[in-house]
Amino acid sequence: MAKKNKNDRLITRKKRVRAKISGTPQRPRLSVYKSNTNIYAQLIDDVNGVTLASANSLQKDVAESEHANVETAKKVGAAIGKRALEAGIKEVVFDRNGYLYHGKVKALAEAAREAGLKF
Repeated sequence: MAKKNKNDRLITRKKRVRAKISGTPQRPRLSVYKSNTNIYAQLIDDVNGVTLASANSLQKDVAESEHANVETAKKVGAAIGKRALEAGIKEVVFDRNGYLYHGKVKALAEAAREAGLKF
C-alpha cells in the first residue's frame, strides 16, 4: 500500500469533519477554503443546497493584498461575519474543511466571532 500524500491526508480529514457537521437554514455551515494565494469563506445551507453569503480575499472591498496571509484572513472573517448578520444569521457551524485550526483558519474564525457570529 502506497503512503498517502499531503492532499490525500487533507481529503481524509475533510471527510471526517463533514461526516459530523451539516448546515441548516437556521444554523448554516461556515466553510473555509484556502488556496496557495487566496482564502474563501461561505455560509452554506446543506438542507436546501444553497450558499447564503460568501467572502474571499479576491474581493476589492475585503482585502487589498494579493496574497492571503493572517491579516487578510482576519478581513475575510470580519466580512463574512458582517454579511451573515445582514442576512439575519447569528449562529453557524464552523467547517474547517480538513485544515488544522491554526494560522489563517483560526484568524478567520476569531474575526467572524468578533463580528458577532456564534459558533
